[in-house]
Amino acid sequence: MFKSLVESIGLIGHAVLDSSPEGILLADREGNIVYANKSYTLICRNDGQERVGQNIFKTNPQGALTQVLLTGQPVFGKKHLPPGAHAEVLSNGFPIHIDNQLVGAIVFFREAGEAIKLLDELAKAREDIPVPSDGLGQIRQAGYDFDKIAGQNQSLKQAIVLARRVAQSDSTVLLRGESGTGKQLFAEAIHNTSKRKSYPFIHVNCAAIPDTLLESEFFGYEKGSFTGAGQRKIGTFELADKGTIFLDEIGDMDLRLQAKLLQVLQNGSFRRLGGIKEIKVNTRVIAATNRNLEELITKELFRKDLYFRLNVVSIEIPPLCERTDDIPFIVQALLPKISCRVGRVIKGLEDKAIAKLESYCWPGNIRELENILEKAGTLCDGEWIKADDIYLSQLPSMETGSIVSLEELEQLMISRALRKFGSSLAGKKEAARALGISLTTLYNKLRKVQ
Repeated sequence: MFKSLVESIGLIGHAVLDSSPEGILLADREGNIVYANKSYTLICRNDGQERVGQNIFKTNPQGALTQVLLTGQPVFGKKHLPPGAHAEVLSNGFPIHIDNQLVGAIVFFREAGEAIKLLDELAKAREDIPVPSDGLGQIRQAGYDFDKIAGQNQSLKQAIVLARRVAQSDSTVLLRGESGTGKQLFAEAIHNTSKRKSYPFIHVNCAAIPDTLLESEFFGYEKGSFTGAGQRKIGTFELADKGTIFLDEIGDMDLRLQAKLLQVLQNGSFRRLGGIKEIKVNTRVIAATNRNLEELITKELFRKDLYFRLNVVSIEIPPLCERTDDIPFIVQALLPKISCRVGRVIKGLEDKAIAKLESYCWPGNIRELENILEKAGTLCDGEWIKADDIYLSQLPSMETGSIVSLEELEQLMISRALRKFGSSLAGKKEAARALGISLTTLYNKLRKVQ
């Protein structure tokens, strides 16, 4: 019965499970493995399909899946080494009941990472150094690789080729592009293609954390270094040792903290707040911004020396308005996630719906596309999204005879100019010249719709 239930999931269901960055195993009540997703193969470094048909009680008697089947109870945060794997994993397992009967179990797991093992050993050796729960929440397996970045546009392909090449080095990378273009996806793919992929990937949004807290977030602090510092905290740079730290929205970082970041990049060392010991780390930095750093430098809002240190390899990620021909590929990649969110299978979009998306200017880029698809998937009646299910919130297409506000018309012309000339600095200069405005004015207008 349980095996037939798994088979009934169908192609879309398997696509949803295969899109998960976590490894997934399903077993029936007797312990026979009936399903393994693609991430299982990536994490455990062996073919998950060869595991199907094997019995978990024999192959991994100490694992989370075995424990769930034996006890009928969920298991959380179990650390163990799966058969054939090269690194330990952290697993969460859950029983599956039908008509109040235990019919099987499912386990989700991620690679534990060297930093978590190091912190475990540190906590055992020194009881006065607690493992920081907030910091550990940021340590995770980067979920994307380059094969998961959807699109065939030539500008996107060039960006991927450059990113693949730089992934093999330890060079600092600066990802540039509008908000919502997928800079985090590129950062995760670079990490997953590098020699650091078995170590932590930590994402810090510099714009989301107050300046007063960002320094302690980066570098940690010693017990008693300020009011409320009741215990030592290990910062993200220390947690990311041997791995990668992704500094998102780097253009919003406070000038004082920029100087400390420059020191880490140059010397590979820092001090915790309130500390005197120099801590050495080997952490790769990937930074990202949607702002004009060159303009910020002229306004003395960004350090020139830090800019040169970050801008070793610069990768420009094209906005969606410049690659609307990629929309069918992106939609297909997003549909499993959308189906999971709306709680039912969405098979695809009708041709008129795709055409409607391709005529839009996408000020919010792929992030906006994902939100619009989720809304359409929630509102549509059947398994296919129609054009009438799609609500485009800001910029309309310029259909013959249509009337739009002057603000919408302005944004549409800016989008068309960028599509024609490109989103590089040189392209934006040409776009500003064609629109009859200064480059500074163009950047100001672009920020209004990001």
